[in-house]
Amino acid sequence: QVHLVESGGGLVQPGGSLRLSCAASGSIFSINTMGWYRQAPGKKRELVATITSGGTTTYADSVKGRFTISRDNAKNTVYLQMNSLKPDDTAVYYCKANINYARDYWGQGTQVTVSS
Repeated sequence: QVHLVESGGGLVQPGGSLRLSCAASGSIFSINTMGWYRQAPGKKRELVATITSGGTTTYADSVKGRFTISRDNAKNTVYLQMNSLKPDDTAVYYCKANINYARDYWGQGTQVTVSS
């Protein structure tokens, strides 16, 4: 079995920063693309950022220049550094990872609330 566990969410004021982490554990031989998605109340889940095993990154237009995705392959962990946070960034953030080139796994989600 494989598990993804996110951490680092919370309440932050507009303009603030948070760093999310997602650690994969279990029967893992390789991890291909890892990514962060988010879902706000009443909205569909949307892509935030992805990173391949080689380090190639993609970002949603709404977060470019503010968010940075990175990964530590030795720790099977992906990070999302979020700066200049806005109220519109409020959502449950989920990580996803393609494990063993077999299937995608999702974490349980972590709440990020941006409010004064």
